[in-house]
Amino acid sequence: MSFQNKTIFITGASRGIGKAIALKLAKEGANIVIAAKSTEENIKLGGTIFSAAAEMEAAGGKALAVQTDIRFEEQIQYAVQQAVEKFGGIDILINNASAIQLTGTEQTEAKRFDLMHSINVRGTFLMTKHCIPYLKKGNNPHILTLSPPINITAKWLSPHVAYTMTKFNMSMMALGWASEFKKDGIASNALWPRTTIDTAAVRNLLGGEALAKMSRTVDVLADAAYYILNKENLQYTGNTFIDEDVLAKEGITDLSKYAVVPGNKLFQDLFV
Repeated sequence: MSFQNKTIFITGASRGIGKAIALKLAKEGANIVIAAKSTEENIKLGGTIFSAAAEMEAAGGKALAVQTDIRFEEQIQYAVQQAVEKFGGIDILINNASAIQLTGTEQTEAKRFDLMHSINVRGTFLMTKHCIPYLKKGNNPHILTLSPPINITAKWLSPHVAYTMTKFNMSMMALGWASEFKKDGIASNALWPRTTIDTAAVRNLLGGEALAKMSRTVDVLADAAYYILNKENLQYTGNTFIDEDVLAKEGITDLSKYAVVPGNKLFQDLFV
């Protein structure tokens, strides 16, 4: 199945995992809506919605860059409106935008708690809410949310409960939507990496260059997303997938090409 002329709406796609997924689908001829905040480049993070859009078009797709902060419902509504006006509808929504802070309860400021809940939970919910009317009319519609399997153990709750709550909430929504919109033919799944992924977040917030060298590239998630979104007739829905498992189902078990440093020991990601 081709993604030719299908419209993919991706939050937070100016860099990292979201951008990698967008590029993979752009190469298949998809229309990509880049809904993110960055209009000026941050040296530490890199990339803007405009530079990402240029890369999508160079890869063979069509692109629309819409500055969007998903904490604000009016910005979500505007971005969806712009997408529909340019491309005629929305076939796939990828909920990628997320905020992270791995701090304990006493170290988590109210503004950071609110930020993570406003983006990860409220923003994901409202983004999906406003895309649903168009997904119902879409071509093989999918919702894909970048969030982990729900693992209610002290190991994941106690070190950073505020962040953990938000990511598990995202997965709960993904599972809920699979059931709620099954009658409408909309597939909904979550996707999460087995290992850490070499992104700006890993380099700047989590472990620097050392952790990046024990990670996989963003391409492993882009490829896994591609296979999920290719499935038709609700073949894949209601799952919290790990990237490795998705690829294994396609007969891909040698993942060495995804290692940042071939042969290096890989660092397992959170929640798995």
